[in-house]
Amino acid sequence: MGAKRRTLLLTGASRGIGHATVRRFSEAGWRIITSSREPVPPECGRDPNWTQHVTADLANADAVADFVAEVTSLLAGGELQALVNNAGLSPKSPLRERLGCLNSSLADWHEVFQLNFFTPLMLARGFAGPLAGAKGAIVNVTSIAGHAVHPFAGSAYSTSKAALSALTREMAVEFAQLGVRVNAVAPGEIETQMLSPETEVLIPRIPLGRLGTPADVAATIFYLCTEASSYVTGTEIYVTGGQHLL
Repeated sequence: MGAKRRTLLLTGASRGIGHATVRRFSEAGWRIITSSREPVPPECGRDPNWTQHVTADLANADAVADFVAEVTSLLAGGELQALVNNAGLSPKSPLRERLGCLNSSLADWHEVFQLNFFTPLMLARGFAGPLAGAKGAIVNVTSIAGHAVHPFAGSAYSTSKAALSALTREMAVEFAQLGVRVNAVAPGEIETQMLSPETEVLIPRIPLGRLGTPADVAATIFYLCTEASSYVTGTEIYVTGGQHLL
């Protein structure tokens, strides 16, 4: 008999880092369950490993509860080897200006913190049982912006990612009692649709001299979900080309 097929649950799957992560896990033959606000692109739907996609607005707490119930039904009592909390929100002003503490609404802050912070917590709690059964792994996607003031990322986004970094440490200790590892990946300037057009001015501050790719982040996420990192928990890996050092 062959090895038991592993299952990944990933949020924010329709593009960028999420899409690249699905591709990396699919190459390894994992069963994949995903979520995003939009349906998956047609070419992704043809991936035989992309088993189910649930369209949901996870910035809405009620939608998160419904999502947990739907995915629990899809798992049908089975195990969950990996939960990747990748969905994130970084609002901009109508003129694409950075939203700071003084020029953003509290409603925006609530929405950002719901998706970037509370939703990962709710999903980790909601799927603790299937993760424990698999002795699985949780990976939270944070950001370089959570560790220093960023010229383009807004204050709500940055502080929500800082909070998610702290949550990762707290979860790592508690979930270790279930045999579940919890880590984070902090991307830097990655070539995605979320990237500001002005980001190229930051390249001189990146020691490796280039922007990152979604595949760079996906490879690190995959590592943290496999036996290669079996003694790694409570860690945040910077995928920044060394930018966080300067």
